[in-house]
Amino acid sequence: MTDTQDKIPNHIGYIMDGNRRWAKQHGIPTYEGHLAGYNRIKDITRASVDAGVKYISFYAFSTENWDRTEKEINYLMKLFLRMFTSDLDEVVGEDVRIIIAGTDDRLDKKIIQAARAAEKKTASNKRATVLVCFNYGGQKEIVESVKKLVASGDEITEENISNHLYAPDVPPCDIIVRTSGEQRLSNFMLWRAAYSELMFVDKSWPDMGPEDVTAVIEEYNNRTRRYGG
Repeated sequence: MTDTQDKIPNHIGYIMDGNRRWAKQHGIPTYEGHLAGYNRIKDITRASVDAGVKYISFYAFSTENWDRTEKEINYLMKLFLRMFTSDLDEVVGEDVRIIIAGTDDRLDKKIIQAARAAEKKTASNKRATVLVCFNYGGQKEIVESVKKLVASGDEITEENISNHLYAPDVPPCDIIVRTSGEQRLSNFMLWRAAYSELMFVDKSWPDMGPEDVTAVIEEYNNRTRRYGG
């Protein structure tokens, strides 16, 4: 648990990197790395919510991930279907809302329906919100927001773009955490990351645990937020 004096970030974004490399390092199939990473989502969600974080975002599948092998994509889609159906209560925990942010392009109708059902089932939950960035790209999110504005005839302003993003009620990220030693955003939360603190962790996503949530909050407390002033 974190110290009661800690400032708890309102929104933590996780770029979950390193599942495939972790599997290779352990001499196991790629799909087992993804399964291990999937299980970490549950652990990190629980730890984050228990610490008092109100919004947790996971970069689960990007619009660029379609370039992977058909076999790997099919396995990932099975995991997401499992997340949105049989494992839903376990993934999001008690009184946690789930929102899926991204585009429906190229997704199977069964997965789209399961995602919408998961959102509907948890819509009234209030303890925290888990944003699953699934078939998501930060640039595409901004483009689609602007297209909605143009179609509506509304003025193109920063506020109006924010209001037309995926899940517009989800606030900007206070801190974004990327695992596996890579130091880039990779098209994640580009609009909401404008003034986010960034934290890069050497360990792969499957090695993350509740103690790392504590470390993220401690690091956040060591930062001085600045907004250009």
